[in-house]
Amino acid sequence: MAVDKLLKDEASEEKGERARMASFVGAMAIADLVKTTLGPKGMDKILQSTGRGRQVTVTNDGATILKSLHIDNPAAKVLVDISKVQDDEVGDGTTSVVVLAGELLREAEKLVASKIHPMTIIAGYRMAAECARNALLQKVVDNKADLEKFKSDLLKIAMTTLSSKILSQDKEHFAKLAVDAVMRLKGSTNLESIQIIKKPGGSLKDSFLDEGFILDKKIGIGQPKRIENAKILVANTAMDTDKVKIYGARVRVDSMSKVAEIEGAEKEKMREKVKKIIGHGINCFVNRQLIYNFPEELFADAGILAIEHADFDGIERLALVTGGEIASTFDNPESVKLGYCKLIEEIMIGEDKLIHFSGVEMGQACTIVLRGASHHVLDEAERSLHDALCVLSQTVNDSRVVLGGGWPEMIMSKEVDELARKTPGKKSHAIEAFSRALQAIPTIIADNAGLDSADLIAQLRAEHHKEGCNAGIDVITGSVGDMAELGISEAFKVKQAILLSATEAAEMILRVDEIITCAPRRREDRM
Repeated sequence: MAVDKLLKDEASEEKGERARMASFVGAMAIADLVKTTLGPKGMDKILQSTGRGRQVTVTNDGATILKSLHIDNPAAKVLVDISKVQDDEVGDGTTSVVVLAGELLREAEKLVASKIHPMTIIAGYRMAAECARNALLQKVVDNKADLEKFKSDLLKIAMTTLSSKILSQDKEHFAKLAVDAVMRLKGSTNLESIQIIKKPGGSLKDSFLDEGFILDKKIGIGQPKRIENAKILVANTAMDTDKVKIYGARVRVDSMSKVAEIEGAEKEKMREKVKKIIGHGINCFVNRQLIYNFPEELFADAGILAIEHADFDGIERLALVTGGEIASTFDNPESVKLGYCKLIEEIMIGEDKLIHFSGVEMGQACTIVLRGASHHVLDEAERSLHDALCVLSQTVNDSRVVLGGGWPEMIMSKEVDELARKTPGKKSHAIEAFSRALQAIPTIIADNAGLDSADLIAQLRAEHHKEGCNAGIDVITGSVGDMAELGISEAFKVKQAILLSATEAAEMILRVDEIITCAPRRREDRM
């Protein structure tokens, strides 16, 4: 009985088979949850929050769906984590990575049931993953040298990424936008300088790319609406008349004239501050906080455009893009770095007036303005576009490209199968299982499109036994098609990340043989 008392009351532990069962079931449930969103004909999920306002999110982005789930199962949490990492690392393939890990575990479960030790399975999976990666490496195409070809590769990748998202109807339009935006970055993967503004109204087709920077603000009253060769001071400082801001301070006066004196002193203090700011020789002042009427008046008199309440995201970006720095003290103008741009003007998008900075210091800056029917559509469009931008910026760095549409999985699966035949011992069962798990991805793509997956995968397998075959699933016609002709391409980096992350996650869950759940902390009665 001594052993029973080791753990506190209400703490539970599950050993061996049961623990493994629990983690397999959890992981497969998560994989089944997102697997319907895979592929060009994948469905979306509605996520409804329980918080105030019951916000609704409509999405088919794997990472977004999984981030919003509250999960108790530890193995399921591992899968949520790999989808997050995939999202941060390469931006796309968040669903595929979870589905592949789930399939690997589904296969592993069968092997464990037939008395193959998890470590043997892991060793087999390791060999299989290495083999699959090499198979892909032999088939990659790299057109970095030829700009035209490379650009068309990028367009294809963007269109393939977008074809499983809400933007699939206008994917040519958005693929062009994304490629243009990424080409301006000249090889940096910092997406900070691509700003996305969402304005409801119009349709998704009305979205456009604008060079320069757009600040979602109106220009103050009585101030110049257009400034050429702008010198910009970006600041984060309080421009309300400097009140006596000491908590709990009281000023007692015995007549109205004293009140007027205090007010006068405050105005004087403000005027000094504005003078210092004007002393920087600027003609545009952007502040993150409020600017009261009085300093605004002073700025207008000096012919300086003052913009207040430029939100944090906006102001950080503005400083980055115009090459300035955010200032909060103005005593020594020579140490403040001003931003510069050729032209500031007011533009209209839909119903709203916005401020447009063009000809900015940082040539690669640009703004994508998304238009759409509702906030939900815009949010989802932004997520989709973000995926495409991430993948493209990664591809510009690592320009290796593979075909899409289930082709890479079939290539890998074929090689892995051959490895299984050569490998003696129980490992070969695990390697074979890996190959089956890889085939599950094209199977699911076909299933989601309502096609006969068994028939299609059999056809694909036969096709892939010929040399140099480009066959994949053509979801539009519902048959096996030539991926090179259809222009369906994916970034090698994304595929590699999916393969390695999924294998590692599956391996981690397989190693578990005991789950110990702590006892919940009791709340003491405070009454």
